[in-house]
Amino acid sequence: MILKRLSTKTTRILKITRLLCICFFIAFGCKSQNNAQSKPNIIFIMADDLGWQDVGFMGSNWFETPNLDALAKESLVFTDAYMYPTCSPSRTALMTGKQSFRTGVYNVPVLEKGDNQHNIFSRWTVGLEHTMYAQPLKEAGYKSIHLGKWHVVGPNPKEEANYPFEKPLKQPANGNLDWLQEHQTAEIQKYYPTGKGFDENVGGTWWGDPARGYVEGYQSESGGYKAPFKNPFIEDKKDDEWLTDRLTNDAIDFIKRNKNEPFFVNLHYYAPHRPTVPRSKEQYQKFLNKTPDAVTGQGEKRLEEIAGYATMIASIDENVKRIFDYLDEQGLRENTIVVFTSDNGFNGLQSNTNTLRGEKGTIYEGGIRVPAFVNWKGNIAAGVSETPICGMDYFPTFLDLAQVKNYKGVLDGVSIVPLLKNGLFKERALFWHLASTYKNPPCSIIRKGDWKLIQFLNDDKVELYNLKEDLKETYNLKDNNPEIAHQLLEELVHWRKENKVPLPPASVLIY
Repeated sequence: MILKRLSTKTTRILKITRLLCICFFIAFGCKSQNNAQSKPNIIFIMADDLGWQDVGFMGSNWFETPNLDALAKESLVFTDAYMYPTCSPSRTALMTGKQSFRTGVYNVPVLEKGDNQHNIFSRWTVGLEHTMYAQPLKEAGYKSIHLGKWHVVGPNPKEEANYPFEKPLKQPANGNLDWLQEHQTAEIQKYYPTGKGFDENVGGTWWGDPARGYVEGYQSESGGYKAPFKNPFIEDKKDDEWLTDRLTNDAIDFIKRNKNEPFFVNLHYYAPHRPTVPRSKEQYQKFLNKTPDAVTGQGEKRLEEIAGYATMIASIDENVKRIFDYLDEQGLRENTIVVFTSDNGFNGLQSNTNTLRGEKGTIYEGGIRVPAFVNWKGNIAAGVSETPICGMDYFPTFLDLAQVKNYKGVLDGVSIVPLLKNGLFKERALFWHLASTYKNPPCSIIRKGDWKLIQFLNDDKVELYNLKEDLKETYNLKDNNPEIAHQLLEELVHWRKENKVPLPPASVLIY
């Protein structure tokens, strides 16, 4: 009887102990999960050569981006978001958080013109001394993936040792894979996404466009957008059809595999960069028959080209929706911040707008102003910000979101988290330095308040524009506003002097 009572009592104690242990582990597990999820997931989506007004939420009535437009209504839209005029300096500045003069990447090397006295020809490969944002995020516990265009390693990194260069760098012919074996070595992979902090890489290499796998290049039917993609860093799959779809599939798969811990998705679509490949015949025909936009002028010129381009933008629109749909299905929206933007202005062979001067490759607003919004359900109030931001701001913003407090590297941008939270954000000047020639001669630029000043480095010519009153930069107000011109020029020169910004050898300037 006594033994029976003891056995019953022991059983009760064991049950209570087991129950307490379960409660402890549940509580501890919830606490651990909450700690992990206190750092938001981050998805950075960047289109390639998507113009500022090539989307509905920035004023186009010709391009069709219903999903992006709907998301923009739930987001903070930045009307004055900036990048560099071409992809190489934009992507380098974005991922290092540094100005072009620190990395030596001023332009796309194969587009550069002129001689080495009037230019400092650009590097292609970003040096190993420059940390990219994936590394500190990795150290903060993030799993990360890069998908799509990389373009911050050159085809021949070893040839870039003797800097500055006498001539612009070159690239292999389309369809030539002689470079591949060396690029698969550990030595060169250090310059690739997985060598720069990302856990995975899908499609990232030195290519500036997806057609490079085809001997015919832009003239190929696929253009690298239709399967087979012929990208050695994208493993072929049976269900491959369209590159933008495939990159999105892999992004969603990565999220699925890592949704229980903080993740970072660096989704850099190759689209809508040339070659222009229509997504479908039906969509293409629809845009061919569409009435032009009387305000922007879109649909009036080069109709066959812009119609195909419009289908590529529509594909991006559909795929961004797929990502948001998956986040909604998995209950991840409230803990995932999503940035959508572009790397530079539109290619003038594909699109146009009557609103801005210039296009990709130019130093005017059409070349450097890009569409941008930030979405974080329940955390960012929807609205529109006219505060100027730039590509270098994203690195410190990601660090801020990831609660990284001990980063010691140089960052030329600033976190825009205060703007996202509707807090105080100190007014500042934005600077650009382009030491080589593409569509404009070498120059430095300052944007402060409503004003934008350009100083050309070789002849000291100056242009001054009031962007609030003259967004199309039609009137050079340098002579009409000498005091403002002097103040901005003085600040620009001081910035160069203080940072020891290099000038072309033939420059007439001292600083």
